[in-house]
Amino acid sequence: MEWGIHTNFSQNTSVQGAYAFADHLGVMGSASFLHTDKKKRAEDHDFAELGLGYFTRIRDKRVLEFYGGYGLGHTKRVERTPAEGITRTLEGNLTKYFAQANYTSKDKKTYHVLGRDWPVTYGTALRLSYVNLSNFRLDNQARASEDNIFLEPITYTRINLVGPVDFQLISGSNFGLKHRKYLKAANSVFQFGLIVNVGGQSGLK
Repeated sequence: MEWGIHTNFSQNTSVQGAYAFADHLGVMGSASFLHTDKKKRAEDHDFAELGLGYFTRIRDKRVLEFYGGYGLGHTKRVERTPAEGITRTLEGNLTKYFAQANYTSKDKKTYHVLGRDWPVTYGTALRLSYVNLSNFRLDNQARASEDNIFLEPITYTRINLVGPVDFQLISGSNFGLKHRKYLKAANSVFQFGLIVNVGGQSGLK
């Protein structure tokens, strides 16, 4: 069983968990939240997803995982300027279908810093997602739904802090494979947080 909580400098917080309920079979879930109210923009974003997958060891030192799943949520963005006030409001529901492959190296490198050893592990993941924006409203007027396909390659680094607790840093990119006016990819992926692994296999999500 593995649990994690991550955030970034945009205040987007996510909670993740994974559990192996049988040999080579696991379930993963996550929920993300973004609620900000800045000078030029206010955003509210809530999203959750659930996936099932297969995992296996390779030469006892590497873990390979494959997941597929479904997610849904709601998003709202209010744009404004000091002179004009609110200039645009966008709101809609999100649904997602995804497939993901994770590769984790169990070989640990150890760095001696501040008088102690810090074991470090590395991994990569590739996710392909189909996302649909439905019930889309622009300035409270109904607009046509949009969809997109996103390709998200990432890498992560884990530093063991104490016992089963690791600090994790995730970085990568997000590409939208369709040209869309509103449903676009983020420029990059960057998160940091804590992972707690209570026995069993250790993967990304």
